[in-house]
Amino acid sequence: MTIKTDAVIIGAGPVGLFSVFELGILGLNTHVIDNLDKIGGQCIELYPDKPIYDIPGVPNCTGELLIRNLLDQIKPFKPEFHLNQRVNEIKKNDKLWRVITSENKIFETPNIIIAGGVGSFEPRKVDIKNAEKFEGKGFYYSVKDKSKFKDQIIAIFGGGDSALDWTLELSNIAKKIYLIHRREDFKGAPHTLNKIKEIAKTGKIEIKTFYKLTDVNGDLKLNNIQIQKNNETKEVLNIDSVIAFFGLKMELGPIANWGLNLEEKCILVNTKNFQTNEDGIFAIGDICTYPGKLKLILSGFHEGALAARECFARSRPNENYVFQYTTSSTQIHKRLGIK
Repeated sequence: MTIKTDAVIIGAGPVGLFSVFELGILGLNTHVIDNLDKIGGQCIELYPDKPIYDIPGVPNCTGELLIRNLLDQIKPFKPEFHLNQRVNEIKKNDKLWRVITSENKIFETPNIIIAGGVGSFEPRKVDIKNAEKFEGKGFYYSVKDKSKFKDQIIAIFGGGDSALDWTLELSNIAKKIYLIHRREDFKGAPHTLNKIKEIAKTGKIEIKTFYKLTDVNGDLKLNNIQIQKNNETKEVLNIDSVIAFFGLKMELGPIANWGLNLEEKCILVNTKNFQTNEDGIFAIGDICTYPGKLKLILSGFHEGALAARECFARSRPNENYVFQYTTSSTQIHKRLGIK
């Protein structure tokens, strides 16, 4: 089924989220697509606890708090999020764009706003020859459907929030979980680690530090893995699934094949409305470039506001856009649910 919408936003980071607001106060509906399994982009994935000091009117806030506040701000507009998938293909269809994701979701829209930061986040994959053979068949870099891990013995690799969060979550349905990390110290939230350590006392979770993955084995499905502690003897674990959280790398991905003008892996735009060389495709935030560009969140907010006005003209060609302040417009107040 094709989803028809006024705008598709690629990227659920702060700039993408604020664009939902700018489009929403104009009466436009949006769908947001992101390659990550959570909303927030770099703010959540790279620095959720890091203070940010240059958001206007906010002396300081963490990346996580900024995302939470932006989500509260856009609640009245009920945007739909499509996570854990990326846009693989876009096609021109008269004056509309056809957007196809890696999960085969299809959108039809007059406007595409690329707010993908510095590109899509891709998992860092292991350099073990058999691992690729089992991708999606017992070896995973993300969790899309947790029910498939029910009653399984799972090896989870990593020391960050993703590894800890999924260890805790899957411990409710898995038979056993090995949490394996190459260091003793975990970077994830201490309170999550403390909960895991409590469960580990029951034997449901086994924490193994200073270990690295050395091999994966199986025929039609994954049967066991080899791990090694420092330079000691290798150990074999009989498991059903591996989930590896070895961090993320940022790649331009399919965007490079969309016929957009690029300059050093950034998308060239005009500063009138931040449209690219393709009508109806806009780029805002760190992924766009123009003379004098500053890679700041507040710059991305400004870019999203101007792009939204052009999106209105394309979505409502028979309506005249009249600028209104949110402080005084009863129409905007109604959309925001303000009485």
